[in-house]
Amino acid sequence: MTGSLKAEYGSPFKVNWWARAGWMLAVLYVMYAANYLDVSWARFIGGLGNGADFLGEMVPPNFSRWKLLVGNLLETVEIAVIASAFGVLFSLPIGLFAARNLMPPWITWPFRIFIALCRSFHPVIFAILFVKAVGFGPLAGILTLIFASIGFIGKLFTEAIEEISLKPLEALRAAGAPFSSVIVYAVLPQVQNRFIGFASYQFDANLRNSTMVGIVGAGGIGGTLFAAFQRFDYDFLAAILISIIGLVMVSEFISVQIKKVFQ
Repeated sequence: MTGSLKAEYGSPFKVNWWARAGWMLAVLYVMYAANYLDVSWARFIGGLGNGADFLGEMVPPNFSRWKLLVGNLLETVEIAVIASAFGVLFSLPIGLFAARNLMPPWITWPFRIFIALCRSFHPVIFAILFVKAVGFGPLAGILTLIFASIGFIGKLFTEAIEEISLKPLEALRAAGAPFSSVIVYAVLPQVQNRFIGFASYQFDANLRNSTMVGIVGAGGIGGTLFAAFQRFDYDFLAAILISIIGLVMVSEFISVQIKKVFQ
């Protein structure tokens, strides 16, 4: 019976040979890339032993230089706070002008291109450029994270505005309300909670990135971490890593409390 139905109506699921060929090519390329990059099981097993030795040298952590540690952590927090504040401040108008349901194309395209440029490079690359431009120190880190914040928040804020309901906007426009009133009373109330979530997440990201951009001389605790690694000062390196983890956990707790306030 089943055979006669197949003969009469054909198979219920057609074989997609293009998809199968694509998957086969993907598997072959992964195998080729792994071989070309010398990715092997033996190297992985050997790395486990080296990693265990490295972790053994980090125990117990050395907090004797706690004053240096606290000073660098405070500088890291200051970089993240300043960069997040200016990044959020600049992202608001940039996101508004990049939204295609609010502005004509000749206005949106330049701002969308600027947002794409801010997202094109990793923060470390921006940090290298700004260290070259303004020199070593926190200013380079602040400028780096401002651009990173605009790239992230600006894009998400633009997408959030483009997903809003246009009925409140049309009602205010029909009543003769100016553009500023349309933004304040029709646009911002619909995206306020999402924007607060974006801003809090970006602050967490800036806090983590501020520890990373310091490796190339852009201020923060990253420079101290890199110096400890170069000196094989692994017990102090463990203290730095524990401090960074604690700082991120405190930041996460504060972000959750802020979200509860605005919900």
